[in-house]
Amino acid sequence: MTTYIAHFNAKHRMIPMEQNSIFIWQQESGDIDINLLEDKIKRESSIHFYSLVANDPIEVKQDDIDIFVFKTVPFSG
Repeated sequence: MTTYIAHFNAKHRMIPMEQNSIFIWQQESGDIDINLLEDKIKRESSIHFYSLVANDPIEVKQDDIDIFVFKTVPFSG
């Protein structure tokens, strides 16, 4: 298993706040599937971020979040 780190930005369709953060995960060595990574970031980070910052008690759905991954690199920290 290799540990990777990604710098990403998330935008929600209705909540006017952007999440600019990093995400660390492990996978077998090889090519990184950006679509799978974006879904993983939504499930494990962004959906919780937007649930926390939402002013109204709205249901935060993964389909309302867009992820842009700037860069991914192996991480040894």
